[in-house]
Amino acid sequence: MSVLDLDAETTAAVERAADALAGHRVAVLTGAGVSTDSGIPDYRGKGAPVRTPMTAQQFLADDSSRRRYWVGSHLGWRTFAAAAPNEGHRALAALEHAGIASGVITQNVDGLHVRAGSRRVVELHGTMRRVSCLHCGQVFDRRDLAVRIERDNPWITVPENVELGPDGDVLPAASDGFVVPDCSVCGGMLKPEVVFFGEYIPLEKFREAEQLVRSSTALLIAGSSLVVNSGIRLLDRARRRRLPIVIVNRGETRGDTRATVKIDAGTSEVLTVLGRELAGR
Repeated sequence: MSVLDLDAETTAAVERAADALAGHRVAVLTGAGVSTDSGIPDYRGKGAPVRTPMTAQQFLADDSSRRRYWVGSHLGWRTFAAAAPNEGHRALAALEHAGIASGVITQNVDGLHVRAGSRRVVELHGTMRRVSCLHCGQVFDRRDLAVRIERDNPWITVPENVELGPDGDVLPAASDGFVVPDCSVCGGMLKPEVVFFGEYIPLEKFREAEQLVRSSTALLIAGSSLVVNSGIRLLDRARRRRLPIVIVNRGETRGDTRATVKIDAGTSEVLTVLGRELAGR
């Protein structure tokens, strides 16, 4: 669907959303659906393959699991890092620059909101841009770590076309012989600065997200089914204050019955048109 050719039902819903959000300071919450047009798949969208992501417990407890994780993560890293912001990311950055959006809270770890120009971004689930040592706390740039991995594993071949996972990983065929990177400072265990399944969002990060919602007068949710509890908790914070809530997502979400307006359509096209509507009011 072209941004210039929304169907009548979606166009009417965008108009209702613009009416609901006009004159407000809008907090934005985004999920994986915002990045699908950048080539990064989501976990739960229509047609998404069934995946069993590694849990924090598996990663921390088992050498073979860590080795399998690092092989898959590295094989997908260059494709993941090369993904570019799409029209939806850029529309949200433009809303912030125009003083309409107060910032973006994202469940994504791809960094695309930052690259699109959003200035206030709360990355609830962390970022794949950095890796830290669980022993001494040293932080490494993921790009530098990729160089080390390829130096220590010269046999590894990164394919041009991979079936990328939502967090930038792929399912490796094998991991035997792979040298897992460790901390170059203390030799400790390295872990990407992302919240794994089975981990809690850091309290200070969730409080930062709560503060953004608290300082706003409306909430826009885009590309999230709100299955993850952090998203529905933020929606409830807004609902209790009786703020206008707009949800843009293909398919049902856990928050549909609580939304002021729900738009069942793609985020790139809807956010582009919605942003133009709000900027013109």
